[in-house]
Amino acid sequence: MRAAPAEETVNAVLPPALSSFDPRQVPVIAVDSALPAVPAAHFEARALRARFAAPPAWTPELRREPRLTSRAPAEAAVLVPIVMREQPTVLLTERTAHLSTHSGQVAFPGGRVDPEDANVSAAALREAWEEVGLSAEYIEVLGKLPTYTTVTSFIVTPVVALVHPDFELAINPYEVAEAFEVPLAYLMNPANHRRHAVVGDDLQSREWLSMPYQDGPHERYVWGATAGMLRNLYRFLVA
Repeated sequence: MRAAPAEETVNAVLPPALSSFDPRQVPVIAVDSALPAVPAAHFEARALRARFAAPPAWTPELRREPRLTSRAPAEAAVLVPIVMREQPTVLLTERTAHLSTHSGQVAFPGGRVDPEDANVSAAALREAWEEVGLSAEYIEVLGKLPTYTTVTSFIVTPVVALVHPDFELAINPYEVAEAFEVPLAYLMNPANHRRHAVVGDDLQSREWLSMPYQDGPHERYVWGATAGMLRNLYRFLVA
């Protein structure tokens, strides 16, 4: 599940079962259609700024995945870019197919926090520029969500931002096959949140969410860490 550490960092520590795992083959056990969708008014720029300036009392739903590696924890940051179109969207990426880990998976722009980064927000902005060429001049950082720890032991801080829609991207073809947008309203509607569960060879149970989106002929299969952080954003906005 791509939460953004560099590929060469995780290659040596990912167990074979994780690198070959196909979440699409795991049945859906439930859909959260009984939960309310976030009202459209909450997606307006003014409302989003106000929500982050004075956060409500809320509890993140998902914070940690089962640990499947012995590597030491490392800090990472991702940008959750809300593009302020007439109907707001979230900018996501698809990992290139040639990468030996997390190939073809949907991710936020982001990566490891470097010592040179002033803070996690600076790291998220730097990674967004390096991966997809999204310039900071189009980005207004709103705030951060609670950390999310991945199976590969990266402690990821989601940095939520508004993005002015006049940007142009320059994709890094080594890491990113494609960048695309999914309507924020779709992602913030639990009727589109599907639950999955599996028991591994070690009898360790693992559960996760998926939010597959049909984008013309393409299925954008949002799942795992990316879906988990979006679910926490849902809880934050609906509270």
